[in-house]
Amino acid sequence: MKKYYLQIMFYTIIAFLIVNCAVAKKSNTVATLTREIFTEDTATYKAINKLDRKKFIKDSSAETLWVDSIYDKMSVREKLGQLFMIAAYSNKDSIHINKTKALIKEYNVGGILFFQGGPVRQARLTNEYQAISKVPLFVAIDAEWGLSMRLDSTYVFPWNMTLGAIQELDLIEKVGKQMGAESKRMGIHFNFSPVIDINTNPQNPIIGNRSFGESKTNVSSKAIALMKGVQAQNVFSTGKHFPGHGDTSTDSHYTLPLVNFSKERLDMVELYPYKRMFDEGLASVMVGHLNIPSLESKENIPSSASYNVVTSVLQTQLGFEGLIFTDGLAMKGATNFKGAGDLELAVLLAGNDILLAPENVPASFEKLLSYYNEGILTEERLAFSVKKIIKYKFKVGLNKYHPIEITNLITDINPSQNEAIHYKLYENAITVLKNNEEILPIKNLNQKIAVVKLGDSDNSSFVSTLKKYTEVTEVSNTNIDSLNAELKKYDIVILSFHKENKTWAKQDFSELELMWLQQIAKENKVILDIFTKPYTLLPVNNFDDIEGLVVSYQNSDISQVVSAELLFGAIGAIGKLPVSINNSFKVNDGLATVKLNRLGFTTPENEDMDPLILSKIDSIAQKAINDKMTPGMQVLVARRGNVIFQKSYGHFTYDTIKKVTNADLYDVASISKMISTLPNVMQLYDQHKVNLDTKLKKMVPVFAKTDKENISFKDLLTHYAGLQAWIPFYKATLNSDNTPMDRYYRKVPNLQFSTKVADNLYIRNDYHDTIMKIIVKSPLSLKKEYKYSDFTFIILKEFLERKTKQPLEVLSQKNFYNSLGMNNTLYNPLDKFDKNKIVPSEIDTYFRQQVVQVYVHDMAAAMEGGVAGHAGIFSNAMDVAKMMQLFLQKGNYGGKSYFSEETFNVFNTSHYAAQGVQRGLGFDKRVEKEGPTCGCVSETSFGHTGFTGNIAWVDPKTEIVYVFLSNRTYPEVTAEGNKLSKENIREDIQQIIQDAIIK
Repeated sequence: MKKYYLQIMFYTIIAFLIVNCAVAKKSNTVATLTREIFTEDTATYKAINKLDRKKFIKDSSAETLWVDSIYDKMSVREKLGQLFMIAAYSNKDSIHINKTKALIKEYNVGGILFFQGGPVRQARLTNEYQAISKVPLFVAIDAEWGLSMRLDSTYVFPWNMTLGAIQELDLIEKVGKQMGAESKRMGIHFNFSPVIDINTNPQNPIIGNRSFGESKTNVSSKAIALMKGVQAQNVFSTGKHFPGHGDTSTDSHYTLPLVNFSKERLDMVELYPYKRMFDEGLASVMVGHLNIPSLESKENIPSSASYNVVTSVLQTQLGFEGLIFTDGLAMKGATNFKGAGDLELAVLLAGNDILLAPENVPASFEKLLSYYNEGILTEERLAFSVKKIIKYKFKVGLNKYHPIEITNLITDINPSQNEAIHYKLYENAITVLKNNEEILPIKNLNQKIAVVKLGDSDNSSFVSTLKKYTEVTEVSNTNIDSLNAELKKYDIVILSFHKENKTWAKQDFSELELMWLQQIAKENKVILDIFTKPYTLLPVNNFDDIEGLVVSYQNSDISQVVSAELLFGAIGAIGKLPVSINNSFKVNDGLATVKLNRLGFTTPENEDMDPLILSKIDSIAQKAINDKMTPGMQVLVARRGNVIFQKSYGHFTYDTIKKVTNADLYDVASISKMISTLPNVMQLYDQHKVNLDTKLKKMVPVFAKTDKENISFKDLLTHYAGLQAWIPFYKATLNSDNTPMDRYYRKVPNLQFSTKVADNLYIRNDYHDTIMKIIVKSPLSLKKEYKYSDFTFIILKEFLERKTKQPLEVLSQKNFYNSLGMNNTLYNPLDKFDKNKIVPSEIDTYFRQQVVQVYVHDMAAAMEGGVAGHAGIFSNAMDVAKMMQLFLQKGNYGGKSYFSEETFNVFNTSHYAAQGVQRGLGFDKRVEKEGPTCGCVSETSFGHTGFTGNIAWVDPKTEIVYVFLSNRTYPEVTAEGNKLSKENIREDIQQIIQDAIIK
């Protein structure tokens, strides 16, 4: 070993003497060349090559030992190679791959910058490239909004400008952590992010949305937060484009942009975020190709090749000691300055460490080698950067390099947390700039609302979410006058502008769209919501006619969902504008809006639920379909006021022709009791028009002087009154062959037979009186015990209609559905919806002799014309969830009180618990065995089931709403009974929901 070191020292001394002799002979040539290309005098030249040896004081640290052990074994060619980071692609052919491998082998390049491709292909190539490299390679990527900026099959995070609207820095740091974790999984060591250019020029063609905004403090805070997140994952951030590309009108990819500010201005504005980031530990900086006369007096020298910029300002003045990258050296802002080799020497002598993506690596390398041999590039200068590069390779763990594991790569870099944080980001970013007369949030859902789309991109998630809150009509026309004429029918017009996220520069209104916007706003009450960059608003000359103005920043599905939530108050607006819009709106403008307690939408993680466990619902649902327990179903789970799971499964029928969607309607059977009759009764109780002791004879006089006259309101609603469970009223109206008796039915309606039972079947209008008489005369149990009875709610409908003098269907719409936005909930759905939106419930061969699809399944309710107290409602899971959320919130929803908390508590109490009756007033409750639930919910939970295969359940303890709707009765109720119930499908799903709660 000693002999080896002596040999090294001997040859080093010989080489030193040879080089110095060569330099001496060519001193005039070298000095002339150096002055011509790089500096004005030999003093500056000496300064360029001066080495601060304090940085290389040896110590016993593992880092230094590793650095020295690598460096000391390197040849000059190997050292030079470390300075190069070459461009690579994973979407190119074998020619490119072989060329990249040749560069690694022949020139010993120090790193690879990946551009477009795919994650698995890139990971495999990374492993191949690392395997042939003598020293482990740096791997870098330009991933400003995540890997998706370069790679397919990866997650798209919001732009920096969107993040610039967010006030919660912890959220930005979480984004950084996600980005860092995904980069680390891909074997990436540098993310060339964040962009810390301050975009003070709205016309900037290259920075724009890549910037956090125009405020230096906002840019700094967001950049630091993002950097902290990335670097916490042991991936290095690279701040760019030093000293500042934010106020340029040209693109350095094509020319050399001019930054014509004074030193004072640059120090006060452009350099401000760098100073702050250096204090926080930024690992690396990328120097831009910019023309900055105040920092570099020589004309047309790009900042990347300026010693004054890279060394005097960045390293000396600002004290930066991390790695310094050039911007891409194939960019015209650089190549227009010098050719291959001369350009690389210029940027090295300026003080950069890493030569990023040169245009011609072999030519540049060989020329640098010649400059080294000539003494222009000294050993000291080379050692300074190469040792720093090797040091950072140690810091990032390349001293213990391991190949990338390909298994589960796509899953690992697309964790469900990405979507969770995405929701949070938009909840915090979306900005309200105008809110005249508090048009936002839209409180009154009885208004007629239209939505008009401008722009050429998709708006389906926005519209579908708006429709989950209330009835919203899409209106379009190719003629502005015709469009405005149509819009006069509406109270509010939501104008939404949608453009593709891909191209920042092509997100502006067209001249025609600007004209339409002004005319629509002039003639209507308008909320303008733009799903584009804030600068889209620059050409809007007059905002006076726009009542509500919302900036949603980008046109992603999640931004559309969250923006719709904001319009209806499920969330409040808290975002702040990151840039100015002429004199109309300034940086940090942003109005707060009221949050109403309406259901919103988010991911399971955001409500402490495990999405992987919830995904097990899929297999339970499929089992039910495969085993023919039901043709299809809807399942919805909400927690803490947010829907976190909403899926539809299967088809309308077993023929698998029509798939079930979330918007389709099911016959909810006995859930009608809970979401129609019961809340109306609760309102009367709240108004003191009935109490627990009110007797049946007072509620419905037909029961006076009968054995049922003293049944109390409490006993009636707890099914503790002794009423008979059910009577098949329809049988008495049929002939022996199950055909309808002429006495009771007609195929064509007339004045006496206008109550529709089914297609071509009308019952006598007075048959309701017969039903009531049958109930009055029905036997009453002498024993005081619990017995579930449909009679309870048939009687309550009679009570409600007598007390209010209004039909039940009108009461429910007026008192609840209209203001709750339950626009898909109603009796007799064919009055409003097409048949293909309504799921069939049975093929009836015993009464109606037809497919029961748009008519209620329950026979007694059908004989009441489809409107009964115990059945008849059609709805979907989303609408049912609104009513259940109203119950969870104890009578309040959307900022409106429907009944008091005290009233709800009375109805949700098991008044006969001591007698073993686990039922509230109208609400079913959890029982330990053979109950409607999994038994895993709390004692305070409540809900109801339905004969057609439904359950709607709320657990106040966990704040969970669970809705399951199906048509298990299709095609018929079989002799083997309710298989869906026997197999515990609904209960098993409820158990999964409980298991998914993150403790």
